[in-house]
Amino acid sequence: MSDLDGRTREHGGEIHHKNHSTHIHTLRETYGKHFAPGYDDHTTLGELLEKEKFESLSQYVKHHGHHEA
Repeated sequence: MSDLDGRTREHGGEIHHKNHSTHIHTLRETYGKHFAPGYDDHTTLGELLEKEKFESLSQYVKHHGHHEA
């Protein structure tokens, strides 16, 4: 299960933060095919955040109005 703030809850209940090395194609599985338009599937979350001037996935998602697919 995924949370809006970039964390993922594993089956055992443990929460993991999305890593800056997570690829856009992985995030599109959660947020839909229109997540991060103009970015290649192999762009990393860290690269996206740096180029878009956001500090976290949560900020990016809230700003762009993405919701879990």
